[in-house]
Amino acid sequence: MTNSVAQAVIRRDRLVVITGLAAVIFAASIYTISMARQISQPMNVALMPTAHSGAPGVHGFPTLFTMWTIMQVAMMSPTAVPMILMHGKIERHNQPHRLPFLRTTLFFLGYIILWAAFSLVFAVLQIGLQSAALVSPMMASNSDILTGGILITAGLFQFSHLKQACLKQCRSPVTYLMTGWRNGHSGALMMGLKHGAHCVGCCWVIMALLFVAGVMNLFWMALITAFVLIEKLAARGDYLGRVVGIGLIIGGILVIV
Repeated sequence: MTNSVAQAVIRRDRLVVITGLAAVIFAASIYTISMARQISQPMNVALMPTAHSGAPGVHGFPTLFTMWTIMQVAMMSPTAVPMILMHGKIERHNQPHRLPFLRTTLFFLGYIILWAAFSLVFAVLQIGLQSAALVSPMMASNSDILTGGILITAGLFQFSHLKQACLKQCRSPVTYLMTGWRNGHSGALMMGLKHGAHCVGCCWVIMALLFVAGVMNLFWMALITAFVLIEKLAARGDYLGRVVGIGLIIGGILVIV
């Protein structure tokens, strides 16, 4: 392809990928907002695992797991957009006469699979916390010790080697893909799984902050999503993360004291 034609094709590919991602994020966001509004009604508290028995409520564990998974799709997919677009661009370059969308979709699927695994763990954790009466049926912390502990842990995690190593991978799409590129459909899926693992490793403790103000608190979700976006994509996002970490540590100490 000539340079002008190639650029036009890449722009078209980018539009297709962005449209698909926007549709997924929009659908996940609508579901999350709807679920948050339902749970905010006192009559719907029974929909969630009870704080007394720890057993699943009317809809049970599958609904809780689904809620966490779709919520993570809504919150974390926007932060993966640059990596997904770069994957599609490289696929187009490597296979100029084939559509790159299938392999890029597999890349995104791998990313989501890792966040689904994370959601499974946190859904089980939520049931355990509610069984111990540490988290209310509205999915917010009942304990100052738990709240302070989560804040301090999240703050300390911002300075950890694991956090910095995973964040470095997430902040450099070109380097990440060029050094770890794998061909074929299975290669795209494996790269997505690997990127998902780095993203979960970077953000899983931050997601625990949802238990502080309420798992389905829409403002809190939006705030965490904005922070992760800035931390990953902004030029000095890693420095912001450390500043926020200090604030979380101080906040956690104040809550406990």
